[in-house]
Amino acid sequence: MNALDIVLLTGISGSGKSVALNALEDAGYFCVDNLPPELLPGMIELERQRPPGLQRRVAVSVDVRSVHSLPQLMPVLDALKQGGHKVRSVFLDASTDALVRRFSETRRPHPLSTRQTASVPDGETSSEQALVDAINQERELLEPLRELSTVIDTTLLRPAQLRMWVRNIVQAAPARLTLVFESFAYKHGVPMDADFVFDVRMLPNPFYLKELKPLTGRDQPVIDYLDAQPESAELLSQIEAFLLRWLPALEGDQRSYVTVALGCTGGQHRSVYCVEQLFKRFAPRGVVLARHREQDAR
Repeated sequence: MNALDIVLLTGISGSGKSVALNALEDAGYFCVDNLPPELLPGMIELERQRPPGLQRRVAVSVDVRSVHSLPQLMPVLDALKQGGHKVRSVFLDASTDALVRRFSETRRPHPLSTRQTASVPDGETSSEQALVDAINQERELLEPLRELSTVIDTTLLRPAQLRMWVRNIVQAAPARLTLVFESFAYKHGVPMDADFVFDVRMLPNPFYLKELKPLTGRDQPVIDYLDAQPESAELLSQIEAFLLRWLPALEGDQRSYVTVALGCTGGQHRSVYCVEQLFKRFAPRGVVLARHREQDAR
């Protein structure tokens, strides 16, 4: 049997699935939007029967519009994996406030909104509450899929960032576990996609040094400065020891992705430095990705 490269793209409505699906199409995937789960096996079988030179990588977007068929999706994914196909599941999420703002800006109805809730006569407050209720209901319905997927929090991501992060995920070599290190700024909130969060604000802050302030944790002067601080080596060693102790257990629990978020005040110096250092330490051990929420937005 010819094994296929399959990406399942799902997530909360308004979180950026259209942008992500376009990124996959640009990366050479044959993309299908909102395919009912019960049709997925037939589609994959048709793709598998294509001549070897004409086989395509496949990306399928599934969302809450197929709510009545979602229970069928889990067994289908298990069967595809057991059949030798490389299946990656990517789940997009965002904060409720961000989703409400996006729906307000586009004036599109939420898929779970009814005509009655969309035309509530009590004004903006009632309409917004109806939207929040629909988002909360959607989160509950999609939670089983979220548990099986690598999650991307798009709350603060620009479209270009999201496209880059999706491409990085699907281009990573197949492995039992992919480890993602992500830097962030506490002043903008903790990433929703984090499995582990480490606060690195106790390290000396290069921001307060005039010559280092305009630089980032990827610039050599900042690296040299933080390397010279005894706290840096101690903190990195403790985080490394923690991950080495518990990653095998997560891998044994059939986890495909683990995201480790490291935060500082502005997301420019200390957290970026720590992500890059941990990336170097863990890169020889398997598939490791480094991304910087605030830095990548520049």
